[in-house]
Amino acid sequence: MSNKIQVSLPEEELDWIQLCQDLGPVAEVETTKEKLQRKIKENPLVPLGCLATTAALTAGLYNFRTGNRKMSQLMMRTRIAAQGFTVMALVVGVVMTYTDKK
Repeated sequence: MSNKIQVSLPEEELDWIQLCQDLGPVAEVETTKEKLQRKIKENPLVPLGCLATTAALTAGLYNFRTGNRKMSQLMMRTRIAAQGFTVMALVVGVVMTYTDKK
């Protein structure tokens, strides 16, 4: 005689197991660093626009602090242009992503 123990599972547990088998293997979870690298590769103009905006803002604030009004004004206008470029890069990236998925 064998001493086998039988365990009965609730029906909900069996449904979960069947669902996992139907879905197949689970995809790997993307880390934050990997996601950032993927987004930069997808649309490299956005980080470039962010860097240009930051550089213009920093230069503008520095010139404002040192009293160079003309250069400060020019840098603030350059910052606005860089922000516009960044927004347009975002819009173009979203449109390209949307059309690629269709």
